Amino acid sequence: MKFAKRTDWPLSSNRITVAMEDLRRDGAAVLDLTESNPTRCGFAFPNEMILKSLGNEDNLRYEPLPQGSVRAREAVGGYYMAKGFDVSVENIILTSSTSEAYSYLFRLLVNAGERVLFPRPSYPLFQFLGDLNDVHLDFYTLTYTDRWGMDFDQIRRNIQTDTRALVLVNPNNPTGSFVAKKEKEWLNALCRERNLSIICDEVFGDFPLDPTAQGVSLVNNGDVLTFVLGGLSKTLGLPQMKLSWIILSGPAALVKTARERLEIIADTYLSVSAPVQNSLERWLPLKDQIQGGMRARLKRNLQFLKEKARGGPCRLFEPEGGWYAVLKIPPTLSEEEWVLKFLRKDRVFVHPGYFFDFDDEAFIVVSLLPPEEVFEAGISRVLKRM
Repeated sequence: MKFAKRTDWPLSSNRITVAMEDLRRDGAAVLDLTESNPTRCGFAFPNEMILKSLGNEDNLRYEPLPQGSVRAREAVGGYYMAKGFDVSVENIILTSSTSEAYSYLFRLLVNAGERVLFPRPSYPLFQFLGDLNDVHLDFYTLTYTDRWGMDFDQIRRNIQTDTRALVLVNPNNPTGSFVAKKEKEWLNALCRERNLSIICDEVFGDFPLDPTAQGVSLVNNGDVLTFVLGGLSKTLGLPQMKLSWIILSGPAALVKTARERLEIIADTYLSVSAPVQNSLERWLPLKDQIQGGMRARLKRNLQFLKEKARGGPCRLFEPEGGWYAVLKIPPTLSEEEWVLKFLRKDRVFVHPGYFFDFDDEAFIVVSLLPPEEVFEAGISRVLKRM
């Protein structure tokens, strides 16, 4: 039997995964500093209010609409209005996940074998999405001086004749860097010049960590054809509810054509469930209540990390937003060996930087979401080990 080359990935487990599985099988208690699932981090959700809306009798009727129900899209529009953006309901398309949104956009914009330019370091997921959609991935590197920023010359060099889109993650995962105003202006000029679309993933946009950061959103970016992504997995900490969205903006004629084509793509799958769509107008107003606890923990854990790392053997690259923090560690061991040592000797699980395609060693990445007692104990053990 021959399988498609696009799924010809390495299927064996890496050494870190094997070590973690061995510890779990032995019943060892491991402090997991990679945990990014809010439903496993001990947050207090308004459970009754979330579950009550799922009993709506409208859930017993099926009224398929390619872009999603009008009421659900109005709820998304209201969410953006509260952030200061007047988003037209007709320019909102619902999907079941951000990954699905990426796939829709790759199918819309990119022919097989053509290119999309991605940030690095960033999501390991991008390579799989590119493979599944027959997209060739090129990269531009985020570099750190006083903050993580883009190398404009490198971006320009890496755009090929068959590059169709440029991806931003705003704030980026895992660096936590927002797109700065001057970066947005430069990218708009470049994308107009090279006839590129912008895909801007803003799923972590509600979680600023640095009050001095000067990041900007690309919602209602009128200069070039732009697609902004968001969803419930981060906005409400409810990844299990499977609802995300695409916000279109740009020159009117291009937006109209893109929307009409996306409608057909979405109509082919109709993947967003009725219960989630019908609940959205009740769930999104819970945003501040849900995010309050999450933001407080993110800031407390980050503050603890700043204090513990100060003057120590590793350097914290302070995030401007998001759920993660990046630490530069002594290159006396490889990232993999460091992570295995933390796991086997200290029972602490962290990500190696190479999971996110950092250009050099040695980095580790930790989630700021775990409960404070878990985070503080884990960080203390890691820093003591170094």
